[in-house]
Amino acid sequence: MEGVARAALGELERLGPTLAGLPATRREVLVLLKKRGEASVGELSRTIGITVGAIRQHLSGLTASGLVNHRAETGRPGRPRHIYRLSAGGEALFPKFYSELTNELLSYVEEEDPRVLELIFERRRLRRVNAALKRLSGKGFRERVAEMARILDEDGYLADFQSKRDGTYLITEHNCAILGVARRYRLACSTEIEFIQQVLPDARVERVAHMMAGAHVCQYEIRPLPQARATRGAGRRTRARDSHAPGQPGTSARSARVLLSPPA
Repeated sequence: MEGVARAALGELERLGPTLAGLPATRREVLVLLKKRGEASVGELSRTIGITVGAIRQHLSGLTASGLVNHRAETGRPGRPRHIYRLSAGGEALFPKFYSELTNELLSYVEEEDPRVLELIFERRRLRRVNAALKRLSGKGFRERVAEMARILDEDGYLADFQSKRDGTYLITEHNCAILGVARRYRLACSTEIEFIQQVLPDARVERVAHMMAGAHVCQYEIRPLPQARATRGAGRRTRARDSHAPGQPGTSARSARVLLSPPA
């Protein structure tokens, strides 16, 4: 019994925390669908060893949670039967070690030439800047801040924004979409604040909370510049401030020695 318990514990540890925290039978349904690709109610019932009615209840709950979807299998006598498979949300529950692979590949690049590593992060920033500027074009200041938060949210940062009484705005990232990379490469964070600043050139951007410094979120204070300064500075990058850089002086985004073009 002790060996069975250890094996069960080991299986839970290999699963992501959200998946491991689900009720045992629903977790078993998801794992089975992951392994088989898709399955009918009858197949799930026979494999797991519970009634068809119980399986239907679990599938109904998983479908309502957006973790499972189904298709109708036609071409058989009688009513079409539903074939179930994981949705994109269900797939996301299973561990993905993208950050480990990314860090490994970036370490090889860094060993060959650190300047190329900087250029990779800068290329990513410029690509995001160009895409964001198209979406913000023609919008007022508040609408551009809202759109900026929406872009970050779409990128996986679980972002939102709020207006403050003093006329400033606060963009909050409740999740770091590149946390594994950011923990190893500070360039990931410095190019992030540079990205926001360049997309909002008529604002002063300051990072006021930082996950890498121990906060549970990353937050950016967006302060509109006076109109005269905004008009003069709209065509150039404005220095962004990072008041919560982890353990290093020189918190400006430019401290990462960002490359605007490949070295000659």
